[in-house]
Amino acid sequence: MFHKEGHKIILITLFLVVGVSLATDYFITNQYLRGGLLILAVVFLVLILQFFRNPKRNFIINDEQVLSPVDGKVVVIEEVFEKEFFNEKRLQVSIFMSPLNVHVTRYPVGGEVILSKYHPGKFLVAWHPKSSEENERTTVVVKNKYFGNVLHRQIAGALAKRIVNYAKEGTNISQASDSGFIKFGSRVDVFLPLGTKLDVTLNQKVKGGITVMASK
Repeated sequence: MFHKEGHKIILITLFLVVGVSLATDYFITNQYLRGGLLILAVVFLVLILQFFRNPKRNFIINDEQVLSPVDGKVVVIEEVFEKEFFNEKRLQVSIFMSPLNVHVTRYPVGGEVILSKYHPGKFLVAWHPKSSEENERTTVVVKNKYFGNVLHRQIAGALAKRIVNYAKEGTNISQASDSGFIKFGSRVDVFLPLGTKLDVTLNQKVKGGITVMASK
């Protein structure tokens, strides 16, 4: 199963692979060179398919838990001053996604979307300290009855050139439903109230909509 954001790119890639196959068969006589080009084309197609995959998962909805919004690895757990929305200290948990991870972004909590904002910006590597403030990004805040306002921020990385955000202010959303998609490598930050009990640790691998990040 593939995410809808990848349908066009997958189709274009498939046509390119077929074109390369026909062109190498017609123009290149060296069998080793022809075989090498075909292998590269097929590997490229497989990588595209892998990137846009959207595996079916059995989500367990629980309003008293915060779920990981994405697949990846926890790279930051720290108290920071969040100045875009809260203007106060929050507990930040950051998850880094490699190009091999599933890149669907899911709502970590359910509730009402009270902020959805896009910021154009740079494309620093996702682990750069300033990427959360200077890179292309979106900020989404969901008002949840147990955790209050929970902010998650999609951050483009060096390879990511387009962030897709489905969140619309004033709408009620379900936990683990699609919040957006980031194309080709990125990071997501989640900002929780200070004192929140975390269920994840640094360098832990997490799954979007499955791994419990925090609980009441």
